[in-house]
Amino acid sequence: MEKLTIKAYAVRHKLSIFNVVKMTQSGQLPTETVVEDEKETVYVLVHEDLEHEVKKSTMKAGSKAPYSLRKENEQLKKEIETLKEEIARLKNGV
Repeated sequence: MEKLTIKAYAVRHKLSIFNVVKMTQSGQLPTETVVEDEKETVYVLVHEDLEHEVKKSTMKAGSKAPYSLRKENEQLKKEIETLKEEIARLKNGV
């Protein structure tokens, strides 16, 4: 079992610190609070089983279809055309 600070855990899993804090407060991640140099430091307890679950949940967000700039450009052009048609229709008072 390994102990990591919230920041170190966030860096390791490429998450925001805010998301890690939310996960610790909701109970998804086990924590331990230690007083060091008169300051409370929260450590995330790292378990192998828990690591696989976190990796699966972060992989779901990143497993989107490959991004194509050409497809995105074509969609935006179509949307611009429909907006131009709507503006012309509204100007004509139809």
